[in-house]
Amino acid sequence: MKKKIALVFGGRSAEHEVSIVSASNIYAALDKTLFDPVLVGISKEGSWYYFSDAEVFKKYKSISDTEMMGQNLVSLLTFHEKTYLMVIKTQEKIALDCAFPIVHGTMGEDGTLQGFFKILNLPFVGCGVLSSAVGMDKDYMKRILTDAKIPNSKFIILKKDEDYVYADLVKKIGTPFFIKPANAGSSVGVHKIKNEMDFTQKLNDSFLYDHKVVAEEFIEGREIECSVMGHGYHPKASLPGELIVKHEFYSYEAKYVDPDGAVIQIPARISADETANIQAMAIKTYKALGCDGMTRVDFFLKKDGSVFVNEINTLPGFTQISMYPKMWQATGIQYKDLITALINLAFETHITDNQLKLSF
Repeated sequence: MKKKIALVFGGRSAEHEVSIVSASNIYAALDKTLFDPVLVGISKEGSWYYFSDAEVFKKYKSISDTEMMGQNLVSLLTFHEKTYLMVIKTQEKIALDCAFPIVHGTMGEDGTLQGFFKILNLPFVGCGVLSSAVGMDKDYMKRILTDAKIPNSKFIILKKDEDYVYADLVKKIGTPFFIKPANAGSSVGVHKIKNEMDFTQKLNDSFLYDHKVVAEEFIEGREIECSVMGHGYHPKASLPGELIVKHEFYSYEAKYVDPDGAVIQIPARISADETANIQAMAIKTYKALGCDGMTRVDFFLKKDGSVFVNEINTLPGFTQISMYPKMWQATGIQYKDLITALINLAFETHITDNQLKLSF
């Protein structure tokens, strides 16, 4: 019997539109002989809607309550250890076996959605609550990396209610440097700071997306990425890929707007030793942050051969140009098989978690 998989997309995030594109690709690749997709879109206002077929991906670039007008509004509930999607208007209940959340950014990959699924006791694809939260929050991510002695850039945390002197930051992390919201993705609110005027003008924009901003050292190096998949105790890493960015840095425009914004080279043209080193560091990062399911780890490879972790993404993109699935394809796992493997990992994690005692 086919398993019903709730493909959850959209969300209250600056990456809402990207999420819909990712969901469209996952839907197309999902093995329909094994799984029955149930499409659930979250509006920008936070309402949940059920869509009966893939026309949603053609009709909506974004989902809003104004346009939906309450049609097929849904809620999730648990009864007798089974999770159901209930259509409010008709009271129709659809039994769910697993969720595949592909809500990028805040209130999606930051542990909040994962916590909701944990409360419902519904298996879900990807990292758990804690690893999702610390992976999203670049402040805590970098603290854990530093504690685990994993090389990463020097950084300073900026908070909205405090004043900062540009010259003091330059003394600590050099110039130029980057500022980015601590909890955001897809390069939203990210700026390269070259002078004091840049800093004054751009800091306010970064604070639009979070209450704290990471100012971090600029590391000149090749941008290498590596996909990781599996349970935390025995994950495996893909062949690395390289982003050859045509813009000044890998901005939102370079990622999603300009079709020539970056060239993707998979596998990366690096030595066997460099490949092995990056794969080992990707797995070490995955374990240090307590990841489970999937993660993409991004690196800087300097001319002297040294490697620094830039950041991790616990819910990487699945668009046609996204690195995570493409690196697995180069490693020998095709898109459809990758989706199946990730769903199977979710079921395995759920079984293991439910073996823990809940009473004493």
